[in-house]
Amino acid sequence: MGDHAEGIKMKTKAEQALEIFKHAEGKELGVSEWQEIAQERINQFADATLDHQFIHTDPDRAAKLSPYKTTIAHGFLTLSLIPHLNKSVPQLDPKTTEGLVMGINYGLDKVRFSAPVKVNAHVRSRVELISAELKSPNTIQLKHRVTIEIKGEEKPGCVAETLSRLVYE
Repeated sequence: MGDHAEGIKMKTKAEQALEIFKHAEGKELGVSEWQEIAQERINQFADATLDHQFIHTDPDRAAKLSPYKTTIAHGFLTLSLIPHLNKSVPQLDPKTTEGLVMGINYGLDKVRFSAPVKVNAHVRSRVELISAELKSPNTIQLKHRVTIEIKGEEKPGCVAETLSRLVYE
């Protein structure tokens, strides 16, 4: 009689993590800590992107001419905060990081800026796992719905479907 273990394939770290992610599909993973959006951050983003439109960078002119009566964050600034905000969302399960080499921002499927983020507003992310898919024996693709909530506001500043890839050893 031969060894029964010969035909059994061991699961990769990615395949093991995928089982955990699959159980979380369609569920909220948590919310981040609040982050203030100060004028200095808005100005730094304007400098980095060369987008100095007055509604972002000129408080006096925005107070007179903008329908918001104050400066607002760039939509792409709000979007760019997702990785930072998501760092404070509680981890799903420590087992999902065993053998993890790196995470890669793979892109976006859908983005909407539903409400302006006014200067000095506080924002946070609310994260839901939409799907988890094995892309190779060592790579998982995750799709999350990330809602950027604005403290005290009914509508979110941004809702985005983000794609990330987790690469395992």
